[in-house]
Amino acid sequence: MRLMARRRGWRRKRNRRLTAAGIALLAAVVIFWSRIWPLVLAAVGLAGVGALVWWGWRTHREIRRKDAVFRAEQRVLDANRTLEKVDKLHWRDFERMVAAMFREGGCPEAKWVGGKGDLGRDVAGVLPDGRSMVVQCKHFATHRSVISRDMRDLLGARTSFSADVAIFVTNTRFTTDAEKYANDNDIIVIGRNLFASWLKGSRLEYILQAGVGGQGDRKHLKTWKKTYGEPGRGRRKKPAS
Repeated sequence: MRLMARRRGWRRKRNRRLTAAGIALLAAVVIFWSRIWPLVLAAVGLAGVGALVWWGWRTHREIRRKDAVFRAEQRVLDANRTLEKVDKLHWRDFERMVAAMFREGGCPEAKWVGGKGDLGRDVAGVLPDGRSMVVQCKHFATHRSVISRDMRDLLGARTSFSADVAIFVTNTRFTTDAEKYANDNDIIVIGRNLFASWLKGSRLEYILQAGVGGQGDRKHLKTWKKTYGEPGRGRRKKPAS
């Protein structure tokens, strides 16, 4: 109890001293204002200039950082304009490449946001028509297929980030169940065949309009099955001896 009383006494004395010092400072400013106002204005001006210089430096550094990231992603895209090269990419480079492709297609705000804890959102941005988008990318071995379970995180991302459009991009193909899941949940899918067309320069709006048509025609599917076996089995079909 005595210790608490002493502490309260110390606090009161400290507050009194601070109050007295504040009053004395204010009185000095009032008395000598005619002499010190130029110094006060100069100090305020210097502080403003310093804040402006700091803001400009931070802004310039952020612009340079974003430009370096975008240039690196563009280099990945320029060096991998064929599916054969895309199939050999690391999954992280594939995601960054997709971000560059969206920017190239008229989405300057598209950026890579993937990595650990991305919550199903690898690329984010705004489509040319003004709708916000979340994009999930899956880079698989060519004998694998995307199944419906792979798309669930994307639905959560669309809700969590209040996006207008959910887009799923892959270098492989989708199973029938995955296509149905995409149709039922309004997910635009860009599979291997559509992705190849996009790589070759097809306009983004045409790619998005194709939607679930990303598997290609029957001839393409027949060639796929002949090369890799039935979709979704997770292994290559053994060549005939």
